[in-house]
Amino acid sequence: MGFIEIPGEKVPGLFQRRVNRFIGEVFVEGSLERVHIANTGRMKELLVKDAAVILRKVDQPHRKTKFDLLMVYHGDTLVSIDSKLPNQLLEKAFKEGSIPGFEGFTTVKREVTFGKSRFDLSLLNPKTKKLALIEAKCVTLVKNEGLSTFPDAPTLRGVKHVLELMEGLKAGYRGEVFFVVQRKDGRFFRPNGAMDAEFSKAVTLAKKAGVNFRAYNCEVTPKGIQLLEEIPVEIEG
Repeated sequence: MGFIEIPGEKVPGLFQRRVNRFIGEVFVEGSLERVHIANTGRMKELLVKDAAVILRKVDQPHRKTKFDLLMVYHGDTLVSIDSKLPNQLLEKAFKEGSIPGFEGFTTVKREVTFGKSRFDLSLLNPKTKKLALIEAKCVTLVKNEGLSTFPDAPTLRGVKHVLELMEGLKAGYRGEVFFVVQRKDGRFFRPNGAMDAEFSKAVTLAKKAGVNFRAYNCEVTPKGIQLLEEIPVEIEG
């Protein structure tokens, strides 16, 4: 469901090191190149020396890098690391009507502001006038036995969004958080309390208040990515 083709000429490479949040160094086509990383997460278990990666060539004069880092192999599993993809995947799936529980929500908008936060999507049911605020989170970390978890670095922004959704409930909106696991080996999801206790606490509070939390894993190939199946979400309390 919600397949998104990833365009551009793709080439393999071997990851060497991360220079900063947005730049990495990769051996590609016989030379060491600086590449753009479209994800500010730490991804320490993925971005290791000599990890096999998939890059996209970029021919834009204003760019400082000639490649985008799109995907990383973790063993035999291909992991998409682009943090912009979850809201695109969900938008397409909602428009296709392939996510259960949103029957009648036919109007989909991006980048909707409520309170002091901007949420990835909003859905409107024209008949009932019910509005749902949707926040999408990019998940790349999968631990033993298929445990998918988020975040892999402290996220003040994530805490803010979850708490703001609680305020949305009070205003009569529906609040939903989707954890999009951008790899196929995620079997269930749990907040990463060991990394960010405040985010985990916020999720627990929000769930008790009525915010809904869902997770999907993905089928990832060099050609594109799509939502695969919904997986269980485990939240303390």
